Amino acid sequence: MSHHHDRRTFLRQAAALTPMASASAIGLNFSAITQAAAQSVPTSGYKALVCIHLSGGNDAFNTVLATDSTSWSAYTAQRQPAGGTSIALMPAGTAPDGAANGTTPQRLGGVLPINHAGRTVHAGRTFGMHPALAQVQQMHQAGRVAVLANVGPLTRPTTKADWSSPTASKPPKLFSHNDQQSVWLSFKPEGAGQGWGGLMGDTLMSMNGAGHTTSDTQLIQRLFTSITPSAMSVWLAGRSVAPYQTASTQIAQLGGSTGTIYGSARLQAGVAAIMGKTGSNGQATVTPRNLFAADRQAVAQRALQAGALIGNQLSPLGQAPWSTSGATNAYADPMLKYTSPVDGSTKLNPLALQLQMVARIIDTNRVAGLGINRQFFMVTLGSFDTHSNQIADHAEKLAQVNHAMAYFDRVLGTMPAGDMRSQVTTFTASEFGRTFTSNGDGTDHGWGGHHLIMGGAVVGTEVYGTFPTYSTANTSGVFSSPDQIQNGVLIPTTSVDQYAYTLGKWMGVSDSNLRSILPNLSQFNSSTYDLGFMRA
Repeated sequence: MSHHHDRRTFLRQAAALTPMASASAIGLNFSAITQAAAQSVPTSGYKALVCIHLSGGNDAFNTVLATDSTSWSAYTAQRQPAGGTSIALMPAGTAPDGAANGTTPQRLGGVLPINHAGRTVHAGRTFGMHPALAQVQQMHQAGRVAVLANVGPLTRPTTKADWSSPTASKPPKLFSHNDQQSVWLSFKPEGAGQGWGGLMGDTLMSMNGAGHTTSDTQLIQRLFTSITPSAMSVWLAGRSVAPYQTASTQIAQLGGSTGTIYGSARLQAGVAAIMGKTGSNGQATVTPRNLFAADRQAVAQRALQAGALIGNQLSPLGQAPWSTSGATNAYADPMLKYTSPVDGSTKLNPLALQLQMVARIIDTNRVAGLGINRQFFMVTLGSFDTHSNQIADHAEKLAQVNHAMAYFDRVLGTMPAGDMRSQVTTFTASEFGRTFTSNGDGTDHGWGGHHLIMGGAVVGTEVYGTFPTYSTANTSGVFSSPDQIQNGVLIPTTSVDQYAYTLGKWMGVSDSNLRSILPNLSQFNSSTYDLGFMRA
């Protein structure tokens, strides 16, 4: 085991022993932080990117579908095998059958048609969404949601011939969950230290924290530029920006909201001094003897400082627009519950819960006067690894995506600061798509997939990129489509670099910084860097 791994494991375990465990997971490299080369940018106007990570590998073939007759014929041939379990959805216009078994497509009804502008590349094609995405479909039709087709990690434009060539450049460790999550979010396999969200944050962090003391400004820039109420992710980590992890409904603070332990402010201050090894002036009183102690001390100090800075000013539960009025227990708030398309029950939506926290943190910037103009958030929904029980499990997950995105859209539209939908762009990511073929009752790991972008600055009611051509396998299992390899897996036609460039450009990251952050961008035609789904 490497010394680096020993150090990382020790710090993670040590952090878990303190009352600040949730807040202390804010980054372990403060002693080695270097200043990013921040670009010169105006300090007015708030913007945020919110990444919804669909962990496990979302089945894109049943999320957004080509429904023209040629495509539908190939789709049903592969996903509705004669005598086997169907994982094909029902055609558009089919009414849902509430009496049907929840594991069958009849229960869900037909796919939901979506409009598009008829770009030349999609001439003659029609598209639809999964029946569980009814509210997302409505937002797409209203112009606040766009679809990006067949996107995935690429080191260069890749053809089917390239796939078959042992010498052609390809992304590392395809089809591996952990590695592809990391490649999607950082362009490197598992173990990467920085992601493209955090690196963009490095270039924009100078826009945050104006009007505060130097120490508070530095804290705001480094910790509150990238935030998650979910699991930590490499996507949020930069060279200077360190992701800040909150709890699901609160900012973790030593002593809680009262700032006391057992009712004693002196006890709280004493414990804080011990945890951070600080004196009354907030400066370190000891010189750490090793890197373990130095990092642990820095983490504790910054966790305490961050909690003190925003913990008591977090916009409260129980008030509109993010809560039902008076619902101070988020877990019981009907606004955060969705209806299962499988059994009709009402359940708490963990993705909506995370997005509620994001909305509250965005508003806290206003309440606390943090002076933040650029932020990156990440939320996560798991269990998309649908190797079996495809119809029911995938419908359940997409129903949560549908409810959460619609909830977030409504909340942003009625924020205390006014309609913020044009200032916040939400997009989906997932480590890979899945196979076109069925493995009996599910699908296996793939490559390219389709994704959703939501916001008032999104040029919606459109399908961007190039939607793949569907085909059927011959007796040797070979697909005739230039877009499909074994098991009908998609070769991406749009790279994550291009996806990230388009989002980063909207955030205000300069072209030169984007070219530096996105390692494969130069392999693509510069006229295709910006995919066109964001307004200027």
